[in-house]
Amino acid sequence: MGDYVIVQEGDPRCAELEAAGYRVVAESWAVRLHNPDRELLDSAVRRAVAGGLTIREVGPESAKALHALEKSNEGDYPYTPATHRVVGDLSDTQGLWPVHRVFGAFDGGRLVGATVIRVREGFGDTRFTSVLAPYRRRGVGQAVKAASILAFLDLGIKSFSTGGAAANQASLQANESLGYVLTERWRTYAP
Repeated sequence: MGDYVIVQEGDPRCAELEAAGYRVVAESWAVRLHNPDRELLDSAVRRAVAGGLTIREVGPESAKALHALEKSNEGDYPYTPATHRVVGDLSDTQGLWPVHRVFGAFDGGRLVGATVIRVREGFGDTRFTSVLAPYRRRGVGQAVKAASILAFLDLGIKSFSTGGAAANQASLQANESLGYVLTERWRTYAP
């Protein structure tokens, strides 16, 4: 991907890199959620269900549907050195289980949104959330993420993390609507 330098915003190296002629070519963020509001999460799921969707956890039998969803959305992911997402082939999707858990939104029998989460360093860490374009801005991403958090709360996990590209403000806003708090901003510099 080139000679990029990724530095947390506020780090003195930002000024040093800028003085040396480096320019910011991308930005990214990280959010954290501690002791989530269960009612807020339940309401996100209820809204999606009221809109006609089914929200549920899926297993490896849904790998083809998840892979198709991801392939449909691959071109929409912001491509930055810090946040790029490569979908890969079906075997990569099948390899998500059993380390990860997957929660999906279905319109009839069609998977229209999903989130993939695992336990990492004591956090419920979301790897990615994906929603088909016609279903975006309808709370689908919030609903699948809320369902995943609720399931992890039942396991005793009370802290959650995720991140993304600054170019995808909708993703940041969806996370904040569930109670996530912005904890870090990162800059990607190029010479």
